[in-house]
Amino acid sequence: MSIPVRAINDAFSVAPQLSPDDMPAVAAAGYKSVIINRPDHESPGQPLAADVSKAALDAGLKVEYLPVVSGAMTAEDVTNFARLLEELPTPVLAFCRSGTRSTQLYVAAQQLA
Repeated sequence: MSIPVRAINDAFSVAPQLSPDDMPAVAAAGYKSVIINRPDHESPGQPLAADVSKAALDAGLKVEYLPVVSGAMTAEDVTNFARLLEELPTPVLAFCRSGTRSTQLYVAAQQLA
């Protein structure tokens, strides 16, 4: 897969911004679920979550849109992310602009366990 994925463990990985065109490769790489952590319209020209979600569903993936503003993660964001990690089929691939926000959400969610 040409997408720069960073595995955190066997069940969870992060990536920078993905596009609808990336979703077949995500599915082919064995991921079962995608979490979109980047809010729409954060940067000009970024793919919309609805378009990525449709492509993910078309590729057979489960997908959730949990937008988190960079530098403004809330306790509710962490709780919702932890819930998604419990509910979604693994392995899960989460993405934001660079992958950092998704990683921070994962680390914070582990503190709730």
